[in-house]
Amino acid sequence: MYNRSSGILLHPSSLPGKHGIGDFGTAAYKFVDLLANLKQTLWQVLPLCPVADGYSPYQSPSAFAGNPLLISLELLRDEGFLIEDELKDVPDFSLDFVDFADVEVWKMARLRQAFQNFENNSTSEQKNIMQSWSSNSAFWLDDYATFASMKIISGGLSWTEWPEKWKLRESAEIQLFCEKHAAEAAFHKFVQWQFFKQWSSLRKYANQRGIKIIGDLPIFVAYDSTEVWANPELFELDENQQLSAVAGVPPDFFSETGQHWGNPLYRWNEMRKDGFSWWKNRLRYSLEQFNIVRIDHFRGFENYWKIPATAATAAEGQWQSGPGLAFFEEMKNELGDLQIIAEDLGLITPDVNVLREKCGFPGMKVLQFAFYDENNAYLPQNYETSNTVVYTGTHDNNTTLGWFRELDELERKRLRVYLDKDVKEDAVCYELLRLAWSSIADIALAPLQDLLNLGGECRMNLPGTSGGKNWGWRCRNEQLNKLHQHWIKNLTETYGRNQ
Repeated sequence: MYNRSSGILLHPSSLPGKHGIGDFGTAAYKFVDLLANLKQTLWQVLPLCPVADGYSPYQSPSAFAGNPLLISLELLRDEGFLIEDELKDVPDFSLDFVDFADVEVWKMARLRQAFQNFENNSTSEQKNIMQSWSSNSAFWLDDYATFASMKIISGGLSWTEWPEKWKLRESAEIQLFCEKHAAEAAFHKFVQWQFFKQWSSLRKYANQRGIKIIGDLPIFVAYDSTEVWANPELFELDENQQLSAVAGVPPDFFSETGQHWGNPLYRWNEMRKDGFSWWKNRLRYSLEQFNIVRIDHFRGFENYWKIPATAATAAEGQWQSGPGLAFFEEMKNELGDLQIIAEDLGLITPDVNVLREKCGFPGMKVLQFAFYDENNAYLPQNYETSNTVVYTGTHDNNTTLGWFRELDELERKRLRVYLDKDVKEDAVCYELLRLAWSSIADIALAPLQDLLNLGGECRMNLPGTSGGKNWGWRCRNEQLNKLHQHWIKNLTETYGRNQ
């Protein structure tokens, strides 16, 4: 399905820059140039949607909107929506970690200033361009702008705590709100316009340099989200619009009690009535933003773990049937060939593999999981097809160096035997990249941390936890400048991935 290729996993928030968080500005374009110089042809990102409490992009208040914090203020300045004086007095933000709370306060104030400048000084042509984009995006943008405005006006309360007329979306009350707070909604539309304008330009530049973007689509949405508020009939809620059941996974490698995600579950039978139109809109929009889309928790389309909302842990859940092959047949009939990667990690049963194979989607193999036993399916010689994506590790894994440092003696022995050498700390990242790049998998990917040989303090996320330094890691310019490019290019050329 895919050419033999390779690339790097890096969320834009992890890029260097002086405004507290990576963005779509100069550093992103330099990273694309770096990928091209390294002979890489893929850049994988995490979900680009807004983040809320906990800052996880997998628990977003919108399935369609973009994260305002990823907007480049310098690009807004270049467009004339900010002046240099408005970008002065930047706080002493960390260069190594995103302090989301402080960054949000400072950056959103600048975005509001940019909006005011747009309102006061933009040309008719600029306003017409924004209006045209807003009209084309109205199928999700209008609800999102109203939801985001109500969030602000209510002081950040969850929609379940809003006044009853807002909560139940009484049409007269919604219309009255929109009239009264039209400027607030216009601000959120302006921000989204700029987000997608900047992202579209960055993606175009990447594609021109031969780099394809792999996006990430979480299967579930957050309870406190535009989509659940606007379409409660599509989710498993009770008569009071409270959660009746939530998503997660049973006990697994990451957690002895499973993972209790808290996302609402879909009413698949309800969605089936109109041919899954909500999902068609969502997947179409994702495929417009990215060249390839990785669907997180693919197994949920075959069967998913349903946890009672009152359960203390995920261990109390049960398996339920998902929409299966009919869902993807509907998507293909509507959208054509689907450039999708199926995230099929964790407890995968044969029926999930059958679904993925019928769809033709590549699955995932993670080398950090490969050395627990001699017959492990993640060992490269056990790959049954080249229609596979192999990773050294993912955003949910430790860095490869951090993983190596925590290996028990038995796993270290298996690794030494497999590599036929007593691998040391300074070589383990290279060795796992070599295994990935030399495998039969069509696509090989590694987090940037592994190319930089960084330890566990630089991991992106620790599953089953929230807060702390999850999602906050950033790289520095000097780290990218010191990256040993020769051996990466050599691996890529030697194993035929520079296509």
